[in-house]
Amino acid sequence: MQPTTLQEAIVFFSDADNCREWVLSRRWPDGVTCPRCGGRNVKFLENYNRWQCGARHSSRQFTVKTGTIFEDSPLGIDKWLMAMWQVVNDRNGSSSYEMARMIGVSQKSAWFMDHRIRHALNRGSFETKKP
Repeated sequence: MQPTTLQEAIVFFSDADNCREWVLSRRWPDGVTCPRCGGRNVKFLENYNRWQCGARHSSRQFTVKTGTIFEDSPLGIDKWLMAMWQVVNDRNGSSSYEMARMIGVSQKSAWFMDHRIRHALNRGSFETKKP
């Protein structure tokens, strides 16, 4: 399901499983791969809400946030997806103050999220490029 209205987006993105599946289907349309080694031998650890790579290397466990603009943020993916919805669908743009009120975070967090989202939209990808 793809939310088309603000009300549908609020209901849809309030469920953590929906958020994970939404990002998962866009990030790995051909199946989950390890963001560190690219391996396909991964298994989902249900109790921890993360995957584990079958290859032996450091940081074998990862989430949908790993390697993306969401990674270094303590905010949940639900807040990020609501912020993205607001940035993409607001015709006149939205201030960090407005975003903070709408999604329930501080103005500093909203400013941080807004800049990361706009940067990703400029690049055309939510993946981070590490040297």
